[in-house]
Amino acid sequence: MEYTAEVMDHFSNPRNVGTIEDASGIGTVGNAQCGDIMKIYLKIENDTVEDAKFKTFGCGAAVATSSIATELIIGKTIAEALQITNKKVMDALGGLPSTKVHCSLLAEEALHAAFWDYAQKNDLTIEGVKPPQEHEH
Repeated sequence: MEYTAEVMDHFSNPRNVGTIEDASGIGTVGNAQCGDIMKIYLKIENDTVEDAKFKTFGCGAAVATSSIATELIIGKTIAEALQITNKKVMDALGGLPSTKVHCSLLAEEALHAAFWDYAQKNDLTIEGVKPPQEHEH
């Protein structure tokens, strides 16, 4: 299985690992079948993602996709951050082996789950944000 240099870099030196005290939104998604669990914390101010952190329990690709996803959304408005799809995550990493594409989907779902949590806490409706779902891949 070939990983790009970018994937290996994010796996070896993941960005934004950790938690955020008093996070604006927290999204947790998991895939029981492969055992990957992703938790993304967001700090949102004035409709902008000021900070994002993650904790991921899973394979190298799961760590790398979480890392790049947080990098891609920091400094973006909520609407812009919601444009970050699993394809954009994969493109930013220079691609993923087909057996690891589900990791990029998890990263996208974790972001949406965190925005959903933020919306619930603040009694907001955010266009395009759906409640998190349990999946079997």
